[in-house]
Amino acid sequence: MVAQRSRQTAEQARVTRKRTPTFLLELPLQVNSQQAKHLHGHFEAARHLYNALLCEAMKRLHGMWVDPLWQQARTLPRSEPQARRAAFSALRQAHGFSEYALHLFATRANTTWIATHLDANTAQTLATRAYRAANRVCIGQARRVRFKSQGRGLESLEGKTNRTGIRFVLQAPEDGNTGWLVWGKERIPALIDWHDPVVCHGLQHRIKYTRLLRRKASSPRAQGTSREGYRYYAQLALEGVPYQKPKHLVGKELVGLDLGPSTLALVPHQGAARLETFCAELAPNIHAKRRLQRKLNRQRRANNPQNYDEQGRCKKGCLAWHDSQGYKATRQRLASQERKLAAHRKSLHGKLVHEVAATGTTIIIEKLSYRAWQKQYGKSIGLRAPGMFIALLRRTVASTGGILHEVPTRSTRLSQLCHGCGTLVKKPLSERWHACACGIGPVQRDLYSAFLACHLDLKTLVPSIAQHTWESAETRLRAAIEVNIQRANAGQVLPQSMGIPRARAHLPQSLAGAQRGPGSLEESQEELAHLQEPPPF
Repeated sequence: MVAQRSRQTAEQARVTRKRTPTFLLELPLQVNSQQAKHLHGHFEAARHLYNALLCEAMKRLHGMWVDPLWQQARTLPRSEPQARRAAFSALRQAHGFSEYALHLFATRANTTWIATHLDANTAQTLATRAYRAANRVCIGQARRVRFKSQGRGLESLEGKTNRTGIRFVLQAPEDGNTGWLVWGKERIPALIDWHDPVVCHGLQHRIKYTRLLRRKASSPRAQGTSREGYRYYAQLALEGVPYQKPKHLVGKELVGLDLGPSTLALVPHQGAARLETFCAELAPNIHAKRRLQRKLNRQRRANNPQNYDEQGRCKKGCLAWHDSQGYKATRQRLASQERKLAAHRKSLHGKLVHEVAATGTTIIIEKLSYRAWQKQYGKSIGLRAPGMFIALLRRTVASTGGILHEVPTRSTRLSQLCHGCGTLVKKPLSERWHACACGIGPVQRDLYSAFLACHLDLKTLVPSIAQHTWESAETRLRAAIEVNIQRANAGQVLPQSMGIPRARAHLPQSLAGAQRGPGSLEESQEELAHLQEPPPF
């Protein structure tokens, strides 16, 4: 009865709680050796508790699956959503597969030696994290859960509020403006740069809760790292909107965006169009990475000869592996290289997002499955991470008062549509130029899709384009192409999906004439028809 009453009270509070905007502020912590040792123990205890909670959640989920009522609930027709919802809800309640039921288990499991490291609020946030991971398996969004090993432990811990557990305490201005992360007996000072306007803006807002982060440094001997090679940070969840730097302008245009695995096409309602390589400055050192991977393989084989047969193949079954200090050092070098690449990618994403927001904050883009792209464009997706870019763009546009419209591709089919005659023609991926018998084109395929998205009616999902609109836009689209032709002639390597021949290749007569200037619209379509041909190899 007590658990049911507390669960009902928590659910009522969640319904009546007012939602407010939230932004994050991260502050580095100044941790000494004794505090680093204690924090390492706290994270290790949290790892054990999280694995126990995840195991308990999966046991309850499997018990729910083998229940005959589960199969009966699945046979209910989807035309009766209320009956299906009631049946599955009764199953969850009967087997204790809910967030608050797992909170109760966390309270009982947080005893003995674990209770000396973790408070009740932190244990409950771990229970919430474990429930969400198991629930993704329940609703079909994931195949399995991942338990945290000792080598790949938890990297963050957080509280529920800023009153108890993990919290951040800021000193009054007249007392010195110093901040600490407080957790139990630990009082860790934070490094606050009061000359940074982002930090000053953030610390003027109410703190909802505090998250403790730890990140691997390039080496345990790096400055500001613990003995285990970690740097610690306090991440504050603040109420309000983030600080907008003066250099980050906010546009008012309606923007059409077409994102590919390696290209980005942007066409505003008025203004210059852009077609560029997505994250062009991101250049990983592939040869150095390959050398480190081969060195890791040699060291692993030398340290564990018993796990390989006479032909050098790895034996099957559960094997015991020994990692030498040299192997760990090489692995750390490889991880540091990937960490730098990820930081560079995140920086380029932020720069490009602000450039898009400076053009306009009402953005229309086709809704795509970037996970499906991994099967066909695995290396490019792993390097450039377009899904992460769209998530950052969505948050940034929302914080500036704009909106990101993601339209379904099955309804719009922008890459197949010709707005002049309204026909739909499927094109192979090798065909990078759109040309129609009605007189539209040739025009680059990605740019044309972004142009159609910019003029898309969100109610009917049909582009509404007048003749004079297309005449002015064609000049802008051709100017964007000519910029990339000049880059290719200068020797810059462009993605093949742009449909532009590489440098020193035999250029058609139409391309040579198209370089005279953006206003050369008098060229015949027969001369520009060669642009539809794929670039030579």
